[in-house]
Amino acid sequence: GHILAMEVLAWLLVYLFGPGWVPSTLAALVLATSQAQCWCLQHDLGHTSVFRKSQWNHVAQQFVMGQLKGFSAHWWNFRHFQHHAKPNIFHKDPDVTVAPVFLLGESSVEYGKKKRRYLPYHRQHLYFFLIGPPLLTLVNFEVENLAYMLVCMQWTDLLWAASFYSRFFLCYAPFYGLPGALLLFVAVRVLESHWFVWITQMNHIPKEIGHEKHRDWASSQLAATCNVEPSLFIDWFSGHLNFQIEHHLFPTMPRHNYRRVAPLVKALCAKHGLNYEVKPFLTALVDIVGSLKKSGDVWLEAYLH
Repeated sequence: GHILAMEVLAWLLVYLFGPGWVPSTLAALVLATSQAQCWCLQHDLGHTSVFRKSQWNHVAQQFVMGQLKGFSAHWWNFRHFQHHAKPNIFHKDPDVTVAPVFLLGESSVEYGKKKRRYLPYHRQHLYFFLIGPPLLTLVNFEVENLAYMLVCMQWTDLLWAASFYSRFFLCYAPFYGLPGALLLFVAVRVLESHWFVWITQMNHIPKEIGHEKHRDWASSQLAATCNVEPSLFIDWFSGHLNFQIEHHLFPTMPRHNYRRVAPLVKALCAKHGLNYEVKPFLTALVDIVGSLKKSGDVWLEAYLH
């Protein structure tokens, strides 16, 4: 409901106050918030954790992902289920198979020893701000998503995505013209991309990343995830993915149950000597950059020696 309300509010801001800088900026912020929350909602639907019947979840996800975001639900599920099956495992989790652009975990040592230098990896914690958060959704996801729909012939998803672009440009082209509406679209994608990257990576990038260790299910999930301290705002802002440990252990659990099950999971981890890590929100964000710097320094040391 609040996603649809924000979509309407953004349009009303431009309709009532005109396409000036202030209403346009506010509209872009409202749309970016709506788009970021769409990621969270479609994620719940993809895990069949909203409706009792799986089919209802799938249909709703296609609507949210297609009509409200312009992406393919099948593409998202294809890559996201790999992530859940083998989190932080190279060539099995697409979220961490990002070399040679960024080196994470064990890849930094491998690239250093093999004297590979496609980019200045000891500076990756700096160029991350230029090509990571700003461009993931706008460039990488758009290209990968379109390629998936065409190669896998997901024509229904393609029609859903086309309906999003048709609606967006029909709504905003009359105010801005086609170039202006395209600029608004880019601004929204860049803003939501920042939100998406920081929220999704704060639980994974600072953790162990490498090749398959053949651990049991619970140990493999805990080695690759951590939680962020909850609050009403952080729960909403992150789509409850601050409870990343609970989500990875129970992927189909509805998000409103994470708070209830968290003490039980923590007690079980303590019983079996498993690390149950919880961080403050800002610490989790800073740790993303810190882990990139650490990996870059490891690469440089191995490269020079």
